[in-house]
Amino acid sequence: MTDYFSYTLDADAIRAISSIGLAHLGDAVYELLVRTYLCAHGKATGKGLHRATVELVRAPKQAELADAIFGELTDEEHDVFRRGRNANVHTIPHSADRAQYQKATALEALFGWLYLQGRHERINELFNRMMEANDAA
Repeated sequence: MTDYFSYTLDADAIRAISSIGLAHLGDAVYELLVRTYLCAHGKATGKGLHRATVELVRAPKQAELADAIFGELTDEEHDVFRRGRNANVHTIPHSADRAQYQKATALEALFGWLYLQGRHERINELFNRMMEANDAA
């Protein structure tokens, strides 16, 4: 049986995935982290939990939190981020401008890329830094 919780791919297989594909996966990784973070920090009430989750996963907030970690990315991570930011996205949500949405897509692509490499520790480092920046705001 394939374990999709710990699924990894080699570098060539990951490169073959479009930046939109990486962002699609990274969106789920990021949302799972946000939901876990909120439950672990006592935000586990119905409406409040949903609102807090939506606030953290919206493109403007993701873009803001991406700025908090951008300087900590390696050269290779910057390349993946740039690739995600330059993805050809046709629809922008009303709650975000194009630059915010591109930055959010870049962050999600980075998280998807790291996830497929099995680099969960690095994802946690970046996510924890993002939550520290959010709490400080």
